[in-house]
Amino acid sequence: MSEKNFVDYVKICCRSGAGGAGSAHFFRDKRTAKGGPDGGDGGRGGHIIVVGDRNMWTLLPLKYRKHIIASPGMNGSGSHSSGASGEDIILRVPIGTIAKDFESGEVDFEISEDGQEEILTPGGRGGQGNAHFKSATNQTPRFAQPGELGREEWKILELKVLADVGLVGFPNAGKSTLLSVLSAAKPKIGAYPFTTLVPNLGIVKYRSDRSFIMADIPGIIENAHEGKGLGHRFLRHIERNSLLLFMIPADTDDIKKEYNILNRELEMFNKELLDKPRLLAITKSDLLDEELKELLKSEIPTHIPSMFISSVAQQGLDQLKDKIWELLNA
Repeated sequence: MSEKNFVDYVKICCRSGAGGAGSAHFFRDKRTAKGGPDGGDGGRGGHIIVVGDRNMWTLLPLKYRKHIIASPGMNGSGSHSSGASGEDIILRVPIGTIAKDFESGEVDFEISEDGQEEILTPGGRGGQGNAHFKSATNQTPRFAQPGELGREEWKILELKVLADVGLVGFPNAGKSTLLSVLSAAKPKIGAYPFTTLVPNLGIVKYRSDRSFIMADIPGIIENAHEGKGLGHRFLRHIERNSLLLFMIPADTDDIKKEYNILNRELEMFNKELLDKPRLLAITKSDLLDEELKELLKSEIPTHIPSMFISSVAQQGLDQLKDKIWELLNA
């Protein structure tokens, strides 16, 4: 997944179409000089609609399309003829996209299925023609309703990556390396922090005919929940993962402390993340002999399943996949 092509946040100005005006028309023909009211209704203004598309994985098509403008509805006319509705604007987005109001920050809806259709900004209603206002006391109403104005509002679209397993860890914990070994994904790998700047997805084959999706989430740093290191943009992708795989290198100074920091960042961002199943992998364990592994076990949190793995030496990876499959299907 190219960093340049992966866009998970856009802010757009949506302007829906105004409704057409109703007609204040009266029936006339060569035999009828003063007929009754027959004004038609105005057409509805165009909506701005969001549709889920399982073939999309980025919001890139909207990155440079800042203003979305729908067309207005047409005015009504005589003979009870209604005006045509304005043309709707369809925005196709990946599954996992959330729409928010920019001013209030409130979530309007979430696209969770392919083909799901939601109105982002509704068009204005068309005005009623004078035929609707005829009554016993007013046989010739000479007025009709104007069309309702369209809306102009700023919206935010955010994408949360959907995966079975999300890799959680500090920069350089070995997340990208693990994904590249277990799947056909080719994430960027480097010996410096924040090599990964966008989520990478890979399909991990399990046994003969089974598989699960793994997401390499960019590294978290302390106080990421406050937005440090683009923390909010990274953390929100974890929300849609079924299982969290914490990854801590064997050569870190304090495994338990690092795990607690990661756990706290998730809790401060969204407490519901604490309810997700989790697994701890001690990476780069090819640097350890059996004696050192025994010594390190006293530093590992006991309330979470854990194991030693090495992506480079491909140690413990089958056992890791077995445990992931077990937790996903628990």
